[in-house]
Amino acid sequence: MILLRLFCGALLLLALTAPSVRADDICVGDDEEKAAKAQVAALNKVEKTGSPAELFVAYQALAGNDCIDRYDKNAQVRAKANLPKLGRDLAKAAEAKGLFYSSEPVRADGRTSAFRYFEAMGEYPEANRVMLKAAQVKPDDMAVFKAAWTVDNGRYGPRDPKSGERQPYVLPSAYRQELEKIASANADRFMKAEEKDAQGLSGGAAEVAKATMGSLENLRKAADWMKFLPNGDKPAKVRAEQRGDTVMARPDPMFTQMNAKVYYDFADSVKAKEKAAQLDKKMDASGRAAEKSGEKLKNSITQQSEKDQKKFKDKKADLEKELGF
Repeated sequence: MILLRLFCGALLLLALTAPSVRADDICVGDDEEKAAKAQVAALNKVEKTGSPAELFVAYQALAGNDCIDRYDKNAQVRAKANLPKLGRDLAKAAEAKGLFYSSEPVRADGRTSAFRYFEAMGEYPEANRVMLKAAQVKPDDMAVFKAAWTVDNGRYGPRDPKSGERQPYVLPSAYRQELEKIASANADRFMKAEEKDAQGLSGGAAEVAKATMGSLENLRKAADWMKFLPNGDKPAKVRAEQRGDTVMARPDPMFTQMNAKVYYDFADSVKAKEKAAQLDKKMDASGRAAEKSGEKLKNSITQQSEKDQKKFKDKKADLEKELGF
C-alpha cells in the first residue's frame, strides 16, 4: 500500500512538473520542431547542390540558432566548424573582384562584399582592413567614408570568462589615422578650389554673387570633411568670415553686402554673428529708406499728373471758348 502511494505520488509529480519544463523551453514545441527540421533539411540540400554563398548563409543561420541542437546536434556542429574557412574563402574571392565594401548584409546571390563576410564572422581586423581599402579606393565618397568611420558601431569584444560581460570593441588608433589622412586630403582639395572661386570677389557685383556661391559651396564641403579631424571645421569657418570682410571692404557694399552676410552666417562665430546682426540692421534701414523714397516718388508723380490734367482741362476749355463751342 505504501509503495502504491509512493508510485502514485511520483506520477503526480511528473505530471505537474513536465508541462512547466516544456513551457520554459522556448525551443520545445510543435512549430519550433517543424521549423528546426525544415532548416536542417534545407541545409542538407544546400550542402549537396548549393553554391558556396548559399551554403554560407545556411551555415550562418544554423550556427546562430540555439534551438537546432534539440533536434539535430550534428547540423549545428557542422555549421560552426565549416563556417570560418568558407567565409574566408568567399571574402578573399570578393576582395579579388574588388568587392571590398557594400552596405547590404550577407546575401546568397554571390554579390556579398569581403567586408560583410569578415564582419559576419566577427573577424574584425580583417573587416577593418578591407573597409579601409574601400575608403582608399574611393577617397571622395563620403558615404563609404562614414561607413568606415563608424565601422565599430555595434561591435563587442570577446566575453569575459569570469564576469560573462562583453566590452565594446575599440578600433586601433592606426585605423583612425589612415581615415584622417583621407579626410584631410579632401578638405585641402576643397579649400584650394575655394581660393580660385574667391578671386571673383574683386570683380563686378554680378561676379561677386557667382563667386560667393562657388566659394561657399567649397567651404561647406571642406567643413564636412574637417569634422572628422582633431581641429574640426574651424579653418573653413575662419576663412568664411574673412571672405565676408573682403566683400564688406568693397567700394559698393550696398550692392554686395548680402553676399557678406551669407559668409558670416556660415562662419557662425561670435564676431561673425555680430557682423551679420549689424548687416541686418543696416539692410533693414536701407530697405525702409528705399520704401520711403519710393513713396515720395509715387506722390510726386501723382501730384504732377494731377497738375498736368488740370492744365490740359484749362487749355481745352480755352480752346472751346475761342472756337465758340
